[in-house]
Amino acid sequence: MTEIQGILLAAGSGQRFGRHKLLHPLPDGESMGIASARNLVAALPNTLAVIRPGDQRLAASLEALGLRVVENSQAGQGMGRSLAMGIGASADAQGWVVALADMPWIKPETVGAVAQALSQGARLAAPVYQGRRGHPVGFGRRWGDRLQALQGDHGARHLLQAHPDELVLLPTDDPGILLDIDHQDDLYPGEAPLG
Repeated sequence: MTEIQGILLAAGSGQRFGRHKLLHPLPDGESMGIASARNLVAALPNTLAVIRPGDQRLAASLEALGLRVVENSQAGQGMGRSLAMGIGASADAQGWVVALADMPWIKPETVGAVAQALSQGARLAAPVYQGRRGHPVGFGRRWGDRLQALQGDHGARHLLQAHPDELVLLPTDDPGILLDIDHQDDLYPGEAPLG
C-alpha cells in the first residue's frame, strides 16, 4: 500500500468559461490549471492529474511539475468518471486527496492538513472556512471501490452527504477552498462574494 495520493481533476470542458480555462492565465500570469497543480504537488508529491484526451499542452505542463497524467477517454461523462479513473490509476493508495484544477488558490498547507487527517485515520476529511466546507476533499482507502464506480457529473458529493458522521472537518483560514473559476469574472475573487 502506498502513501496518500493526490488527484487533480483536470478533464472538464470549460464551457461556462468560454475556452480552455485551465491554460488561461491568472492575474499573476500563471495558468489556472498549473497553479492548482503546483499547490497540490507542493503538499503531495505523489499526485496524478486526470485530463481530457489529446490535451497535450496541459499534459506537458503537468508532467513538468512531476505529476503523472491519466487521460480520461470518457471525460464527457462528467467529473464522477474522471474521479473514478484517478482512483483506479492509484488503487493501492492509503487514501486520496481530490482537488479541482479550477481552484488555483488553495494553499499547500490546506492540502497537507487534509492528507494528514487521512494518515491519522480519518475516513473522510475536508477543510472549512467561515463555516463553509470546501476543497480539496480526502477519502480514506475504504471508499476506493465506491469511488471507482462513480458516473455522471456529481463526483463524490453524495458520499459526504450520506456519511456526515465520518467526515472530519478541518477549520482553516484559507478562503481559496471556496474559490473556483467557472466564468472569466471569477478570475478576480476580491471583487465578488466568495463561492
